[in-house]
Amino acid sequence: MASAWQNWLAKRFKFTQEKQLRQNDVLVFIYQQGYLFLVLILITFIAGVNYANNLILGFCFLISAVLCISFYLTFKQLHGLKIDVSCAEVGQAGEAVHLNLYFSQPQKQARYLWIQAGDQLHKMRMAELKQACRISFLAAQRGQFHYPNIQIFSVYPFGLVRAWTYLYLQQISWIAPQAKMAAAENKYHQQSFEQDLDEFRELRGYKPGDSLQAVSWKQAARGQGLHVKVFEQHQEQHHVEIYYERMPSASHEEKLSLMMGLAEQCEQLQCAYALHLPNAQLPSGAGGQQLLQAKLLLAQA
Repeated sequence: MASAWQNWLAKRFKFTQEKQLRQNDVLVFIYQQGYLFLVLILITFIAGVNYANNLILGFCFLISAVLCISFYLTFKQLHGLKIDVSCAEVGQAGEAVHLNLYFSQPQKQARYLWIQAGDQLHKMRMAELKQACRISFLAAQRGQFHYPNIQIFSVYPFGLVRAWTYLYLQQISWIAPQAKMAAAENKYHQQSFEQDLDEFRELRGYKPGDSLQAVSWKQAARGQGLHVKVFEQHQEQHHVEIYYERMPSASHEEKLSLMMGLAEQCEQLQCAYALHLPNAQLPSGAGGQQLLQAKLLLAQA
């Protein structure tokens, strides 16, 4: 029975990227103090009938009207609200991933909302046409991160009635492994970036503005005139190949963490790098987009 109810909710409140709440998207029912209010209505009605007291009956009808109006006012807190959801494509293990909720309404109206996501409960007052709310989750493991279902509800104005809706999110984020640098990897990394001596390429004539440090004084001492030494650097100094098979670990997850650590250090040193995994490869590159692709590749490995 419980599974059938959950399947019905998941089908009815399935959420892709944006949604405007309509009448069939909002559920309304009596909430907590509302049950005591019903008891009060029942008591005053019985007392008014038994004692034929119009004053008591009038009070009974008054509080009954308050309860009926609460249904409408609380329902209007959610009705017509437009919701957009976005999340980061890639995160990293041990860090927070953020889910952004964007609310908009056709007219300015004070809305008092509660947003429940997993074990988190956030209160929000919306008074503008557009407003955003960010919810953070801790990504503990590498791989796919599925966001919990979100419940948005309101008990305004009297707390007698609750109106609520669900967002069964379809979005996921890929979580990259946590960066790790073992002692052996640090040694390998330092060797990869060790500055070798520049290769001598040629001598050319001295031009005004050339550095005196580059002048070949041996040639000048021999009376052959002023010449400047021209060097070229090894291309390997600016490029690193990171191979899955060469990571010093037998654990798949630890190998990915070591590769992540090397990729991040390459970015810090502004050095181009390439990743080689058993079933995928990342061409050589550097920069923010390269790091994003590296995280995505390692997350999906």
